[in-house]
Amino acid sequence: MQTVTPDTLHADADFIARLTAIRHDIHRHPETAFEETRTADIVAAFLDGLGLEVHRGLGVTGVVGTLKGARPGQRVIGLRADMDALFIEEQTGLRYASAVPGKMHACGHDGHTTMLLGAAEKLAQNPDFAGIVHFIFQPAEEGLGGARVMIEDGLFDMFPCDAVYGLHNAPKEPLGSVQTRPGPFLSAGDTWEVIFDGSGGHGAMPHTATDPTVPAGQFITSLAQIISRKVPSNDAAVISVGHIAAGTYDSPNIIPSRVTVRGTARSYRPEIRDILETSINAFATHCAAPHGVTARTIYTRRYPPLVNTAPEVAIAAAAATSAVGTDQVTIDAAPIGGSEDFSFMLEKVPGAYVMIGNGDGPDAAFVHTPKYNFNDALIPIGVAYWVNIVATELGG
Repeated sequence: MQTVTPDTLHADADFIARLTAIRHDIHRHPETAFEETRTADIVAAFLDGLGLEVHRGLGVTGVVGTLKGARPGQRVIGLRADMDALFIEEQTGLRYASAVPGKMHACGHDGHTTMLLGAAEKLAQNPDFAGIVHFIFQPAEEGLGGARVMIEDGLFDMFPCDAVYGLHNAPKEPLGSVQTRPGPFLSAGDTWEVIFDGSGGHGAMPHTATDPTVPAGQFITSLAQIISRKVPSNDAAVISVGHIAAGTYDSPNIIPSRVTVRGTARSYRPEIRDILETSINAFATHCAAPHGVTARTIYTRRYPPLVNTAPEVAIAAAAATSAVGTDQVTIDAAPIGGSEDFSFMLEKVPGAYVMIGNGDGPDAAFVHTPKYNFNDALIPIGVAYWVNIVATELGG
């Protein structure tokens, strides 16, 4: 099986036009986590039209299409795209902008879905490979762990894979540039909450109250010490505060009885994740005790770190090089602070995740913002990458 280039795909103008229309349609009708029914209908109908075996319902709205190669082979790989949108009011002014108030495809999952559909079509037209490909269309990547739910529903029991591959567009990066690395690539994404409880009281007589605002303030300013004094200097980690709630706006003369502080914690190794959880609780308790205040910590481990395996990174790099050239491929990229639930799949199966430049310039809107838009010029590049993964893995 031969690898392909985006230029080869561009020669099929009807193919590119049809994929672009699908992307715009999905963009105009965004669906958030576990509600991607319309999108799943589009995906399932498309795959069924190609003659693939189609399974629906894993992870509520997930879709898996299976294509068997024309040549005998035992190796099985999975290619994954995410389908869900975000709760953001779109401000792009595009003719195909979201028609759903308060929801938009602000992370490019409409493009990810479209590129994998395009690859399924090209591979179905020429299944000159040995083995099996599962096209995995996943719901609820944005915070609710759709990958984990699909796995719990039996994804890899029903569709065993020897390797899995995923990708994400990278705004501001050159079009088609590919970044990846073996080992930890994206961070674990955890949420923490500390609740400081005291008696509260009159602001003019603080000596009569146990005041939770003082230890809460000390706790917030002490968080940086966890990174500088508890985390080894050759490791990376982040703790950020994202929410503080206390008291009533109209009652500034009242010391509140409760202060709630919430935030995120990011790390790349299980040991560092343990340190962050233990230290946040310990620092909160130690800040609270001298003031007669109690501190209760809730630490929620959300997405694990995304860890690529070296052999599959080499395959991904070869596939990307065939699509965009050696100069566009980086295999020692710096770890990224964001999180991604493809990490759950990589805990079960070897694989590789790459970032592909969206080519929209340094001033472009970033993901998760109201003016972000996936670049249609990336569609043939992504299709070529996916086809080349199959050619590299199964086409020999």
